[in-house]
Amino acid sequence: MKPTLLIVDDEKPTREGLRAALEERYDVYIAEDAAAAMGLLEQEHFDVLLTDFRLPNEDGLKLIARAKSLSRPPICILMTAYGSEELAVDAMKRGADDYIAKGRLQIDELEMRIARALRQQNLETENVSLRQQLDTRFGMENIIGESEPVREVLEVVKQVAPTRATVLLRGESGTGKELVAKAIHLLSPRAKAPLVTVHCAALSPTLLESELFGHEKGAFTGAHERRIGRFELAQGGTLFLDEIGEIDATIQIKLLRFLGERTFERVGSNKTQTADVRLITATNKNLEELVKAGKFREDLFFRLRVVEIELPPLRERASDIPLLAQSFLREFATENGKPVKDFTADAMAALTDHAWPGNVRELRTAVEHAVVLAHGERITLRDLPVSVKAGGPAATPAKLLAAPDLTVKDAEKQLIIRALKECDGNRTRAAKKLGMSRRTMHRKLHVYQLENF
Repeated sequence: MKPTLLIVDDEKPTREGLRAALEERYDVYIAEDAAAAMGLLEQEHFDVLLTDFRLPNEDGLKLIARAKSLSRPPICILMTAYGSEELAVDAMKRGADDYIAKGRLQIDELEMRIARALRQQNLETENVSLRQQLDTRFGMENIIGESEPVREVLEVVKQVAPTRATVLLRGESGTGKELVAKAIHLLSPRAKAPLVTVHCAALSPTLLESELFGHEKGAFTGAHERRIGRFELAQGGTLFLDEIGEIDATIQIKLLRFLGERTFERVGSNKTQTADVRLITATNKNLEELVKAGKFREDLFFRLRVVEIELPPLRERASDIPLLAQSFLREFATENGKPVKDFTADAMAALTDHAWPGNVRELRTAVEHAVVLAHGERITLRDLPVSVKAGGPAATPAKLLAAPDLTVKDAEKQLIIRALKECDGNRTRAAKKLGMSRRTMHRKLHVYQLENF
């Protein structure tokens, strides 16, 4: 798409001449005064505002100041026949990105300056996006686990990320749905554009509709100014809607329309907006049951699950617990300035024995709790939350073959031994219990010299 350019000049020959010269490279709009220009700026997003200094009723500097107050301000270039150093300085202070004297105006130079300003803006936007991505510290490398269920999820993520397909993430609370959504975005061609997240259950239906689609000034009580919605903010990128099962019928219809036509309207407006946005949704609810109950549209359900990824609960990937626990330990030890480096055998055994109804989120909180309370270099059973150590194996140490110090590999080995014992040596059942494939189980048995167990 061509960049959009708004030319403001009260002299018709000047604005028409500039439009004719620039319309090959830009989608050009024109206005004869500041009032008409602001009307256009409030209706549409413009990449560049090119305005004369002398305008009827309001000068170009005031127009630039108003344009820069918009949520998505344009690049602003001031033109004037009354050039002076003082005016140039004042223009820059008021937000102008460039300043051109009309008497020396050459179309080639003007095009060069506009192109340079657009490149600079794109670079700044790209840098902000990259910084945000780095700051979030999320990506494939942060999805921790070597179990078969995790490997399967990662394989699907790699396949779906480069596509435009809508993705539905399903799984219990705390299984890492937002983490997977971020990984899909960062591995996609949209990685340099925004990833915008909305937690649907946190907002009432009215507020959620405004949050997603935006609203016009006066659209409802309290709408004192125009608001840009998340769909527009995610332009070119990805919109992640968590807890999608909580949205009401009105928003379901609007989402269905967007998925079909890529269009929507702000609340209180009849003007159709278009957005190039990839949609990723997540839920811990049974959408099929909601469809049967008439609470969720079946046609929307099918459109949302073009690709469906089921995230396993932690109890089905028990072999990943030591890896996750060690990762969280390093994170919180650094964050809190604690010298904690490892877990004692009974502490790790308690972690691996716990059912983790809150999944990875609960494990993370438990490790943070333990790091804060730890006195030495190792987390002990005493340091763990009561809910975790209450059902731990402290009363049944015969289950463990560990030394007092326990590494991640030691813990994994003991998990395999314990699973084999509980499954009477049946490797297929033991692998399923640990969330491994039979092939992975055979590889682990070889690594830990347990082939004859």
